[in-house]
Amino acid sequence: MEGKKRKIGSSIIFSHGDSDGICSASIAKNAFYHSDVYFTSPVNLLDKLNSMSEGYDNIIICDIAVDERTHEALFEKINELCEVSNVYYIDHHPIPYSTWGGEWFYHDENVCTSEIAYQTFEAMLGRDIRRVSIYGAIGDYADNTSRIKEWCRDWDKRALYFQAGTLVQATIFVGRDHNIKRKIVDNLSKDILPSEIPKLLNYAKKASLLEEELRLYVKKNVISMSLVSYVINAKGYMSKSAIYAASYGKTPIGVSAEYRDKKDVYDLSLRSRNGIDINIITRKASKFAGGTGGGHPMAAGARIPSNMLEKFLTQLNKLAERYDSFNGVN
Repeated sequence: MEGKKRKIGSSIIFSHGDSDGICSASIAKNAFYHSDVYFTSPVNLLDKLNSMSEGYDNIIICDIAVDERTHEALFEKINELCEVSNVYYIDHHPIPYSTWGGEWFYHDENVCTSEIAYQTFEAMLGRDIRRVSIYGAIGDYADNTSRIKEWCRDWDKRALYFQAGTLVQATIFVGRDHNIKRKIVDNLSKDILPSEIPKLLNYAKKASLLEEELRLYVKKNVISMSLVSYVINAKGYMSKSAIYAASYGKTPIGVSAEYRDKKDVYDLSLRSRNGIDINIITRKASKFAGGTGGGHPMAAGARIPSNMLEKFLTQLNKLAERYDSFNGVN
């Protein structure tokens, strides 16, 4: 097998469940092929680490933003784990805490996590697995970096986009079915084309048809404020709902909110398209509404108590109105 000898031992991977998370987890699994894979979120990562049933030689965390509420306890937990395990925390989300991190933290806000994952484990990887990094970059709108551009020269770019598009649409279609996502990771870790992974093309086709129905639903039901447009319970792909909300609401910011009955909260996806840093104002509005949130300058997520959704949206709109591109929120 191409690539240098890998570290063999018990390994566990925690990753985000979107296409960049799946690709970065696949790269990690290529390096540590005896790995258990779990998908989680910023608000649940600490609980996952605390509930691990056994010690692992290697603990790899991919594409999971640092949660504002638990960041201190998470920092302590990771340093505790470092005493008995090799820990790799690989991420590209903005970090609002200047002292957060350590030798175990592999972080760059300017590239996708899949690109960082390849760099981190390059000595244990074959050259062709770079292709999986490219899928992750395309899926995360991060394919314009110098390294990804260089790697793309080794393949037909049109074919890369077809494979990445298949992966993105299929990943969205399977939603929270983590068993299917683990199978995708297992296949990608072996450098199997997304189009050749069983059922993925069919999932991608179904996703595209559902997306068209979703677009029409958002067009009919979007609600607009001065700078924020939102749709509630679109029952579809939240990130795409947020994009269409901004488009049809004719505002710089789009929000999609889905009610979660078991926890009595709304999960939100947010998109910005005119330079307003959605990460900054989402963090502030979430804290105001008793929730948690954050992400990237152009894309973010949040979880808000159900009875605070209206206050969150109103505060988000106010913060957007006060946003200054040089000084943030004034």
